[in-house]
Amino acid sequence: MPAPRPPRAEPLCRRCRHYVITYNPDFPYGCRAMGFSSKRLPCLDVQEASGQTCLRFTPKTTPPRG
Repeated sequence: MPAPRPPRAEPLCRRCRHYVITYNPDFPYGCRAMGFSSKRLPCLDVQEASGQTCLRFTPKTTPPRG
């Protein structure tokens, strides 16, 4: 049984309200806040380009259950 992964320090795009899946197969992942699409998760491109984690990360809100 593999060891559990440690929690990631950087924000994950899939948990951000600005993250989108595009219709473009060449650039399937996008960020509304930054205004670009990428072949990989936008937070990885941001970190590679700036050396910082994404500063536009906003957690998704979940609707109340009821």
